[in-house]
Amino acid sequence: MRSAGKIAKVGLSAALLAAGLYIGAKPVGPIPALGPFLDPANGVWASARSATLPAAVTHTVAGLSGEVRIVYDDRRVPHIFAETLEDVVRGLGYAVARDRLFQLELQTRATAGTLTELVGEAALPADRRSRQLALAWSAERDYSKMKPGSDLTTYLEAYSDGVNAWIREMSPSEVPLEYHLLGRTPMAWKPQYSLYLLKRMGWTLAMINTERRKNAAAALVGRKAADGLFPVDAPIQEPIQPNGLHQARFDPVTLPPPGEPAPDMVVQLGTLQAFLGPMDDVGAGSGETFLGSNNWAVGPSRSAEGHAILAGDPHLDLTLPSIWYEAHLVVPGELDVYGVTIPGTPAITIGFNRDVAWTFTNSGSDVMDLYRETVDDSDRPRSYRLDGEWRPFERRIETYRAKDGSVLAVDTILHTHRGPVSRDSGEYVSLRWTVLEDQGELMSLLRINRAGSVEEWLSAMETWVAPTQNGLVADRQGNIAIRSSGRYPIRPAGARGDWVFDGSTSSNDWQGWYPVSSYPGAVNPAQGYLASNNQQPVDPKYDDRYLGANWPSPWRAMRINQLLRADSVFTAADLARFQTDPGSPRADVFVEAFLQAAGRSSGTPARSSGGGGGSAGGGAPVAEAARLLAEWDRLYTKNNTRAALFELAM
Repeated sequence: MRSAGKIAKVGLSAALLAAGLYIGAKPVGPIPALGPFLDPANGVWASARSATLPAAVTHTVAGLSGEVRIVYDDRRVPHIFAETLEDVVRGLGYAVARDRLFQLELQTRATAGTLTELVGEAALPADRRSRQLALAWSAERDYSKMKPGSDLTTYLEAYSDGVNAWIREMSPSEVPLEYHLLGRTPMAWKPQYSLYLLKRMGWTLAMINTERRKNAAAALVGRKAADGLFPVDAPIQEPIQPNGLHQARFDPVTLPPPGEPAPDMVVQLGTLQAFLGPMDDVGAGSGETFLGSNNWAVGPSRSAEGHAILAGDPHLDLTLPSIWYEAHLVVPGELDVYGVTIPGTPAITIGFNRDVAWTFTNSGSDVMDLYRETVDDSDRPRSYRLDGEWRPFERRIETYRAKDGSVLAVDTILHTHRGPVSRDSGEYVSLRWTVLEDQGELMSLLRINRAGSVEEWLSAMETWVAPTQNGLVADRQGNIAIRSSGRYPIRPAGARGDWVFDGSTSSNDWQGWYPVSSYPGAVNPAQGYLASNNQQPVDPKYDDRYLGANWPSPWRAMRINQLLRADSVFTAADLARFQTDPGSPRADVFVEAFLQAAGRSSGTPARSSGGGGGSAGGGAPVAEAARLLAEWDRLYTKNNTRAALFELAM
């Protein structure tokens, strides 16, 4: 009995050990294999050891033509010194991979639609949407067109070399935490992945699909009322290109009454949601959450020290880690540039060199059009109708795989001569979008990093395609300039891009591009300053071209222009203070309107005292709210509860 009992005990322990080894070696559902995950030498615990930078490390990296030094300062910003431009780009790729490797892979897979291979089937809807939009497909096509041995391909390959050098040389303990959690290893980096990133930024900043809301409104109140709700031109004009008014202009409009619903819009709305995502999407690529930014500059005539001063404040989605990566690149005699790059880009995106400083805001221009297509068979289409003839669809087969390589799904995505096609409720809609056109942004970035003047900087931006950006630049000579750079499509005469086009005729196709000389902008204006805050770039009284619609109200533009007009001379400290200015022209306009409405409601007009204090008291809710708003100093300061009340009222 004792022997049997002992044998039984040993057998149970062996079974438990075997089970433990099996569980430790195999993932359980979404949980990674616990053995490698908890390995004290190379598992998740070891990741903490790589968080502290060693005093000095030397690595031999293949492909370098000389020594590359990466010096981290006390803010952990890498200063990269090399003897050639290719080597400094290799160094940048190496440093970014060391600090942001998982970010590099995640954003690449999100663009490519291969997240399922990293995280599993839960990512299938996101992958399908990315591939439907043809982001990676267009990046691969652009890369295949690049001439081998050209400067552009050389820099892309150098950056890729740097990323892969870190991947090859990092120890198991230096593998980022996320890979331990997922039970995965880093993928190798390819040169074209830098183009994937630029396509992803195009999705974030250039999917301004004005058709979506307008179609939704027309389905309820008719086309005329929808045009009134979402007008082409902003009712308040404070344009990026100065119009000489020296104040904002209000153009009052009267909304048309609701009309009969447009029945053809109802199905179309469903199609747009399937193609572009639901209207309540928040974040990158939704096209409905406007990612606003600010920038402004003053010339020597408005500067206390007689030099141009530039301020930039780009607002992109908050992410962890940040989308920005600060770096300093130095090649003696050729390059000395400091600023921020977006991981995956072999250049500084926003920053300064010894002669020029620059920054960007998003223009929000309409560079995407939709076309309702006529197909030969609504269930199994092979062709679409164009100018009375049937044209075959181009077909793209997309296969989605699980983490183990098994097939999760297969899609057949159709293309017309305009772009990818989406289907919903029997409707087929194709997409024409500058983001899927030729690539030119990367060459612009590489060139502006070495620009020596405003003129050279503007010339470098002539190859920029998408997204259209308000580039603000100042140079050592005191010049300032702004230009809304990027390709602007020329639509058929009288046509606008805020309604869905009939795709059955080529007469609705784009006619070409507006020339660079016609891009909105200004150089050294008489007013002595420039500013952009995502507002309509040109005053339609002076330039009535269709560049976009439903522009955001220019409240931020009005405020910075108020500040810049309020004094004749500024310091750098003044412009830095403006970046946290708590004033609001929006509040100035609407508080008065609320007080007048409250006065009509009670019979006694409320008046604004301009103060910030006051305590709550009794009285009717409207009167009490009016009293509190009247006390507000119209400043968005930290503890100002009146500001919260105003936002609730709005």
